[in-house]
Amino acid sequence: MATQPAWLDKGDNAWQMTAATLVGLQSVPGLMILYAGIVKSKWAINSAFMAFYAFGAVLICWVIWGYKVAFGKHMLPFAGIPGPTLSMEYELTQALLPTSGISANFPMSVMVYFQFVFAAITLVITAGAFLGRMNFLAWVIYVPLWLTFSYCVVAYSIWGGGFLAVLGVIDYSGGYVIHLSSGTAGFVGAWWIGPRLDADREDNRPNNIGSVLIGAGILWLGWNGFNGGDPYAASIDAGVAVLNTNICAAMSMLCWMLCDVVYYGKPSIIGAVNGMICGLVAITPAAGVIAGWSAIAIGLGSGTVPWLSMNIFGKKVAFMRSVDDVLGVFHTHFVAGIVGGCATGIFATISGTTAFALTNPGGAIAGNGVQVGYQIAGAMFVIGWNVVWTSLIMCFIKYVLRIPLRMSDEQLLIGDYSMHGEEAYVFGEGTNAFVNGPLRGKEIHGAAMAEDQAGIIMGKNPEVEERHTGSGSGSDPVVDEIKRD
Repeated sequence: MATQPAWLDKGDNAWQMTAATLVGLQSVPGLMILYAGIVKSKWAINSAFMAFYAFGAVLICWVIWGYKVAFGKHMLPFAGIPGPTLSMEYELTQALLPTSGISANFPMSVMVYFQFVFAAITLVITAGAFLGRMNFLAWVIYVPLWLTFSYCVVAYSIWGGGFLAVLGVIDYSGGYVIHLSSGTAGFVGAWWIGPRLDADREDNRPNNIGSVLIGAGILWLGWNGFNGGDPYAASIDAGVAVLNTNICAAMSMLCWMLCDVVYYGKPSIIGAVNGMICGLVAITPAAGVIAGWSAIAIGLGSGTVPWLSMNIFGKKVAFMRSVDDVLGVFHTHFVAGIVGGCATGIFATISGTTAFALTNPGGAIAGNGVQVGYQIAGAMFVIGWNVVWTSLIMCFIKYVLRIPLRMSDEQLLIGDYSMHGEEAYVFGEGTNAFVNGPLRGKEIHGAAMAEDQAGIIMGKNPEVEERHTGSGSGSDPVVDEIKRD
């Protein structure tokens, strides 16, 4: 094989690898940093680690079997034939999606990696609903199962040449495949796992808003690769997608801020981040097939509809309050994904779909109102498939493997140290997580947790401390030792 095959376009190849790297940076470090900062300090490590593990685990599963389920040769209307992508001959050949017949002027190795970072971030987004209480071992098992039976199926159905692609559903860069899937799975999975401790739900203030903003910034700029890479070329349509992405994100953020000011009397930084994310999600299915004015309109919808969902519907409906979706993935990804998907059916232009090599004659504004129906049908399949398979996977882990989905209350009380033996913020030797509540049958309040080689958990017993300090001795509080079971 020639070292410089005729089909290779160096510009396309360079842009595709750059776009893939930008998307990868959204997960590590982007969402890792955002998650570590937005949760309570006792969950900073566990939250970041869930994202870090998912990124690595998805890659290994992807190259051994997942990629070909999502983009391989036809096996079923919703799945390709599984298999590895690791031979040198395969990696050096021209990129080709065999079922749809789409080819690109870069090698298969680049296509496999580009599609991997999308698969990985879908699991990382889903983790946002599970933070602060999911058993890490359950997460370890959940990731490859959900990748295989949910993500790969939806990806093949829409992007790999499956039945939704044949129907004509438009999903430019993952509004359905990534965001509607992760939003559905996150909400359903959160219901199966159960909530955090009541105290953690009541006081859920971020431990580092600066970190949240850094992660959000990486997420925003990383989206240039997210949407700009999907034409599989450094094309004019890629430029349109990048511009529309930023327009919609900005408009959505401003609308969310305005809603916060009108309803709460002041703008919220976390609210602005949510608005930005909703804009990025909503523009994703439409990015390269709509005009700039439509991007502003979609930003208006994504900055208001998910705001109403999160701040009104989510807080006033009892069932919504009972499901502990920690980062509001349902609102920022499920609701925003539907807003964007339906808006694509309305605002898609003929010139935009042609530039993206689609045969769809635009959307409703181009006289093709049936496209809205196709978009709704695609959304219904993605939602239904994820409700079923997320539930089946959770039940398999819980009832067949007998692995708890949720950590014990004692582990939840302690946080990172109980699960990983590490902490995010250590200000002195021997400083560990602080506890407020019952532990091993004892009431522990404001005590630094530690353990010696014998497995002893140390903590202050407030009753003993009160008696001791009340004696007038003036000495240090008594330390109560609680042995592990």
